[in-house]
Amino acid sequence: MFNKMRVMLYVDDVQVISDFWQKYVKAEVAETNVLPDDFKNIVLQVGTQMQLSLFDKTFIEKYSPEVLGNTPSLMLFSDDFEELHDAIPGALDIMENNGQQTFAFPDPEGNYFVIAKA
Repeated sequence: MFNKMRVMLYVDDVQVISDFWQKYVKAEVAETNVLPDDFKNIVLQVGTQMQLSLFDKTFIEKYSPEVLGNTPSLMLFSDDFEELHDAIPGALDIMENNGQQTFAFPDPEGNYFVIAKA
């Protein structure tokens, strides 16, 4: 089994997306890494053993183009389900899927994520 998970997300603006996750999901910056050509990577702690690692799409296009365009579909589980639904701008209606309460929401770049009630 695994002990920890880090999901790499490729975005247009690393700082804007980092700010979004910090403001609405209370993510904390775990690392900021300087990359070639004045790019940076920000790693956000979004759970005790879960991180989001944000990379600029332009950087990925130059240094690792084979993975660009592979946007994961993430479902995050939270005990703060209702509070997150109320706080996140653009959150869609709460729905029940196979007995699980969920809602989807977009980040500022239009990428959608799902939060499920833990």
